[in-house]
Amino acid sequence: MKRALMLFVPAALAVIAVYGCGQRKPAQDPMMMMAQGDQIPKVETYTASYKDVPQEDTYSSTVQAYAVNNVVPQSGNRIKKVYVEVGDFVGKGQILAEMDASGLTQSALKLANDSTELARLRGLFQAGGISQSDFEAVELAYKVSKASYDNLLENTVLRAPMGGVITARNYDSGDMYAMASPIYVVQQITPVKILVGISETDYTRVKKGDVVAITADAIPGRTFEGKVNRLYPTIDPATHTFTAEILVTNADRVLRPGMYARVTVTFATNHSIVIPDSAVVKQQGSGQRSVYLLQPDNTVKSVVVTLGRHFGQEYEILDGLKEGDIVVTKGHSALRDGSQVTL
Repeated sequence: MKRALMLFVPAALAVIAVYGCGQRKPAQDPMMMMAQGDQIPKVETYTASYKDVPQEDTYSSTVQAYAVNNVVPQSGNRIKKVYVEVGDFVGKGQILAEMDASGLTQSALKLANDSTELARLRGLFQAGGISQSDFEAVELAYKVSKASYDNLLENTVLRAPMGGVITARNYDSGDMYAMASPIYVVQQITPVKILVGISETDYTRVKKGDVVAITADAIPGRTFEGKVNRLYPTIDPATHTFTAEILVTNADRVLRPGMYARVTVTFATNHSIVIPDSAVVKQQGSGQRSVYLLQPDNTVKSVVVTLGRHFGQEYEILDGLKEGDIVVTKGHSALRDGSQVTL
């Protein structure tokens, strides 16, 4: 037994040494290869194509009355009667209030006397009974009386200077008008206007008569049509914007002064390459934007692009892509320039 063991042990050691020195790296396990294959990023893609892209911007503003008029008499006086209330719609020339008429009565009597005197002396002047200077003096007195009467009449019977809605009444019948606040405020709301500040870079692209779209938060689900009525001739040096006045007919009087509104101005329509906004990657530490472009060998290449308008969930591409290019829209986080991908 001892002799046999002495012969076996060296032989076994020799065999181990031979196999140990000549050992080769075993082939990779198929399951390990599948695990490595699973590490190839999976991505979704989109094929770039041309679309019509409206060149438009949306601006926030406030609805304003087309015109606002403060109804006041020329001087302080007792208010005899008020005829309309806040919220009433009035027509041009409609009586709103009457002031104390004692001054008007006196002026009317003087005018009647001067008119009678002028008629009497006109006959004498034509017959040569008085001089021309005397006649002209009487005629001048009549004209002064007439102008005074007309002025008092206008300031005693207060009428609406335009059609609109009464938005304020600050006095009651019998009050003494103290020349502080107006008796009435009348606002014209057919049409209404909206003042919009537009960037100076678009100054040459906006013209009088251009049609714009308007929405109001207070009236959801409805879009109103307006037109550019006036372009202010100066640029604000602080904001580098100019003011465009938009008119809305507002025939049904739905839009009211003070409402918050959004005005969408369309400058033009471009035929441009369009891709989903999910395909655009922001370069860390810079203002550059890029996309991953799929190559024929299923690798990706990072390409810098120039963005245009962002509308909905899409970007207009001004430079960097052509029609038919395939861009990655999902799975960017694991990608580098030249990465192998699986669709």
